[in-house]
Amino acid sequence: MDPLAKALDPHLDALLSELEMIYKDLHRHPELSMQEVRTAKLAAEHLAQHGFEVTSGVGGTGVVGLLRNGPGPTVMLRADMDALPVIEATGLSYASTVRATNDEGVEVGVSHACGHDLHVTWLMGAAQALSEHRDLWQGTLLAVFQPGEEVARGAQAMVDDGMTTRFPRPDVILGQHVMVGAAGTVGTRSGTILSAGDSLKVRLFGRGSHGSQPQTSIDPVVMAASTVLRLQTIVSREVGPLDSAVLTIGSLQAGTKENIIPEDATLKLNIRTYDEGVRDHVLAAVKRICRAECAASNAPREPEFTPLNSYPMTVNDAEATARVAKAFRAQFGEGAYETPPAAASEDFSLFGRAWKTPYVFWIVGGTDPEVYAKAKAEGQINRLPSNHSSRYAPVLHPTLKTGLQAMLAAAGAWLGPEEPTSHA
Repeated sequence: MDPLAKALDPHLDALLSELEMIYKDLHRHPELSMQEVRTAKLAAEHLAQHGFEVTSGVGGTGVVGLLRNGPGPTVMLRADMDALPVIEATGLSYASTVRATNDEGVEVGVSHACGHDLHVTWLMGAAQALSEHRDLWQGTLLAVFQPGEEVARGAQAMVDDGMTTRFPRPDVILGQHVMVGAAGTVGTRSGTILSAGDSLKVRLFGRGSHGSQPQTSIDPVVMAASTVLRLQTIVSREVGPLDSAVLTIGSLQAGTKENIIPEDATLKLNIRTYDEGVRDHVLAAVKRICRAECAASNAPREPEFTPLNSYPMTVNDAEATARVAKAFRAQFGEGAYETPPAAASEDFSLFGRAWKTPYVFWIVGGTDPEVYAKAKAEGQINRLPSNHSSRYAPVLHPTLKTGLQAMLAAAGAWLGPEEPTSHA
């Protein structure tokens, strides 16, 4: 086991009961992206209570805690804070019943359907453990609570707010995410671990008319339907079989009444890719097909494209990942494994890109081990509630402890004392 993680391990059980209460409180009180006022306040107060220099309001609601503990490396640990506009259906005794107003002025249900409440809890726990046991490590710790990951705005907002000049440059940036997988396990990967993600809104223009007189219209509903079907051929016919991409139309909106042909239709698309060349091709193909379908329908004008968000690929540094993987093998044994790339996206890497410093991102399993093993044996893993589902909720134990141990083990690979060298 990593020397720092080994030294801290006996102290964690006493901390877990406190962290469980923090987690349940955060779960009950989710906040939408860039609205994480309460969560940020709790994180800032927790850091201050444990001796950190605290800066709040970074990039909106972001919080940065700085703990200097003598000479040594600087390590940044990051957690994202925001929740989703999803009505919770987990049935948990501490389930969210929160409703809030989104950026478009619409009231929505809110829940931590992606597990960011657990991420915040893990970082609060790691910060507390490292603060209370400063005799076990040397260096500088940056604890970063980031807003707006779900809308790809938070990390960039913090960078734009002078993150790289206001705080010490880290030697490594570390982050983790709970996902479907056996609780008690952690997955690392050198190189690309998460896909790029791009979301677009496409507005298609027609000519409205009465439903009884389609000949006087240019029907945007038919135009949109044809566009949706043709867009699916990009992955099946334009992306090579050894490459990979996902294209999802998550929203198609048109019209208000069954006997009115509307003036326009709106599509919202999400694209995931693992290669910049493939990414560029898919984005160009989307625009080409939308324009062509509009032309085929004799639309009065070209479609309107509006970017919604854009996430870069998360590409783990090879050397830093090797150090983290070694620490995880020592900590978790067979519970540490190499994970394949995930078709999920994050803005975590923007910190590493801005600072031009190595970063490592890894996956923590959050599914009951028996439930996961049964689903795997039956080939039903895809039917388990996953991130962004209204029914998604990580099993609290051992996930809470595993994520805390993982964060401390990874940090210890830089901050902790070196393992004694055997002279046998």
